[in-house]
Amino acid sequence: MQQILVSEVGPRDGLQSVRQTMPTAYKLRWIDALVAAGVREIEVGSFVSPKLLPQMADAAAVVAHALQKPGLHVAALVPNMKGAEAAFEAGVHKITIPVSVTEAHSLANVRKTHAQMIEEVRNIVALRNARYRGITIEAGMSVAFGCTIAGPVSDDDTLRMAHLMAECGVDEVGPSDTSGYAEPRQVRRLFTRLHSELGDKAGGAHFHNTRGQGLANVVAALDVGVTTFDASQGGIGGCPYAPGATGNIVTEDLVYLLEAMGYDTGIDIDKLVAARTILLEGLPGEALYGHIPDAGLPKGFAYADGRAPRANQPATCTSGVAL
Repeated sequence: MQQILVSEVGPRDGLQSVRQTMPTAYKLRWIDALVAAGVREIEVGSFVSPKLLPQMADAAAVVAHALQKPGLHVAALVPNMKGAEAAFEAGVHKITIPVSVTEAHSLANVRKTHAQMIEEVRNIVALRNARYRGITIEAGMSVAFGCTIAGPVSDDDTLRMAHLMAECGVDEVGPSDTSGYAEPRQVRRLFTRLHSELGDKAGGAHFHNTRGQGLANVVAALDVGVTTFDASQGGIGGCPYAPGATGNIVTEDLVYLLEAMGYDTGIDIDKLVAARTILLEGLPGEALYGHIPDAGLPKGFAYADGRAPRANQPATCTSGVAL
């Protein structure tokens, strides 16, 4: 029974992409509920200028709260050195630096050329090595499968940037389907090469569901050994600098898929679905997505480790006719 890490990115990727700003108190309650459901890693915020993303202005306070949760791996996104310094001081366990495979997206997202961004990553790694050893640095490879601004992205282009990041000294390189371009064959090819060429620096997968391929891409990545997947509760999220991009894959649906396939996530789906109540309260009127919250768990479902869910009722047909 293989364990899979589901990394919840809703408090960062999700909240930074909605117009409303969730009050800090609701963020803290949400994190508490996610931890209670068994989530072991949460990207709790982004250390970025509050003028650009007021939704993330309370990142340090949210990190401080999350660090009080035993066993929780606390992650944050940082776009530059200033953000990295703030995240390191806050005490996060892991930072993710968004590094775009295309220069067009890099200029739109972080306002830096490739050369400038590579130098920024080198400097952040040097600071970590000098003063904050023990904190993991991931290069999150934005638009690794295709770019809404620049168009198709080849595997060679993505691997070229992956090697540059590894040379800069990051601990992990994780491809992100920022724009929803990925399809299963491409996912298998890219992660096969990433594992072959980067070894233990090959990181997890970050898929968006823009074109409905998110869970199909998860299965493809599982086939070639990926063991960490980012997801967002309710499917909220989407890069504001990737035109047309929609939310991440839905955490609730991802956990069900993995457990139904025999992978152990350690997450209780009933408690996970219950956590959506906090999202609805903290983001009134915001659309949430997911099939499991609507349909429920099928009759006879059991977790990979043998646990039985608290509620084991299938969705019912109310039309009087079933096919």
